[in-house]
Amino acid sequence: MDDFDAPRDETRTSTDESTDEPPSSPSSTRSEIASGADEPPVNGDAQTIEEMLLEFDHQDGLIRDRSLLDPNHIVSEERIVGRDRQLKEVTKMLRVALGDNRPPNLFLYGPSGTGKSLITKAVCKNISTICETRDIRFGTIEVNCQDLDTLGVAVYELASRAAEEAGVEVDVPKHGVATKEKWDELYRIVNENFDSAVFVLDELDMLVGRRDKQEPAFSRLLYQLSRAGANNDLTAHVSVVAISNDTKMMESVGSRALSSFTPEDVHFDDYDANQLQLILRRRRDAFYDDVLDEDVIPLAAAFAAQTHGDARKAIDLIRVAGELAEREGDERVREGHVREAQDKVEKNRVLEVVRGISTQKKLCLYATAAVAAETDDESARSTTGYRVYQFLTDAIDAEQYHQETYVNKMKEMTTYSLVDFERRSHGPSSGMFLEFQFGERPETILETLREDSRIDTVSPDEVSSVVKAQVRNEN
Repeated sequence: MDDFDAPRDETRTSTDESTDEPPSSPSSTRSEIASGADEPPVNGDAQTIEEMLLEFDHQDGLIRDRSLLDPNHIVSEERIVGRDRQLKEVTKMLRVALGDNRPPNLFLYGPSGTGKSLITKAVCKNISTICETRDIRFGTIEVNCQDLDTLGVAVYELASRAAEEAGVEVDVPKHGVATKEKWDELYRIVNENFDSAVFVLDELDMLVGRRDKQEPAFSRLLYQLSRAGANNDLTAHVSVVAISNDTKMMESVGSRALSSFTPEDVHFDDYDANQLQLILRRRRDAFYDDVLDEDVIPLAAAFAAQTHGDARKAIDLIRVAGELAEREGDERVREGHVREAQDKVEKNRVLEVVRGISTQKKLCLYATAAVAAETDDESARSTTGYRVYQFLTDAIDAEQYHQETYVNKMKEMTTYSLVDFERRSHGPSSGMFLEFQFGERPETILETLREDSRIDTVSPDEVSSVVKAQVRNEN
């Protein structure tokens, strides 16, 4: 029964069952119909929505402080684990803002969920607290560039965040004005309200902008921000912290931007399983005492360590596991809840990614994941994946691309962090090929893609047989 469905009355269908009430007369039946009595009777024992909400509100929950289970929440210093070197470097370089000086620009790079944004926010929060005591107007202006499609939109977003930080209004519209007017408004807000400010540009490599431009939008953004001080557009001391999962992002930055940005690099590597356990143990007080089984944290850490050591995923796992246990009315969070959470988190992330991609990309991804599911190391050769792709397109009568196009489609999937690839060769006679590795379990990707009705028409067993035959051939 769904949470908000009232239970249905059981209707007697047998004609020989006795009842204490006399049968309705034709006249009474007509009057009941006229008054709307033909609707199903409401069960007097059914709870109202308000009663169900209040009942849940009064239940003893398992989670005490949900903010600690939010990966984006700025935690206290003692909860930051396994990043001593990076924390020290970022703190040393940004601390000059305490003396009303301009900190250097920074480039923080490494895989997702390795503490880049967490450390930047924590350091800036502490700088802001100290600056208040010294009468220095310090601001942190942070944007996530993932959903910003043009330079103009990005500049307006920066102006909006700066205004929000300062408690003022933006005086230009988001659309219908030149980008230069948005730059001027950003400069005005910063100059009037801050002595020193740090621009935090998270996932900066996602800000590509228009494809007909000679350099990506993130390169032009870096150039403009880093040159603003030298051109006296900004009188405040401004530092730019660029954050990216792409270790090669700076190779796409134009020469002008590179010479003016000149950042200090800070590398963040993957967390290992032990570090992830420490991170989760430092947030254990998000739950009430003695509600976590002992194997919950090690299992969540192990799952997260399998997929690039992502702390966000580890935190999400124990949060979802706790919520599942609460909804089931369990008194403890157990191993089974973590495994159920793992399936749910993986499937939700994959579903979010594949929902918007084209059918051709789905076919390429399905074929490659089907190969990876049959190999010991969950990898797939591009040559084998393409032959399975050919089978799939024949099976559903879809247009069939050449192998080069298939490879390019799979390369594009790396931007979603679902797959990665390496160029390989198994000897002079085998030639070169790409080998794809998956960031999620191939089975999860296959299960999610089968929600597409066209792909679901192909039997998984038949696909598996084709894959096994192709894998035998490659060996």
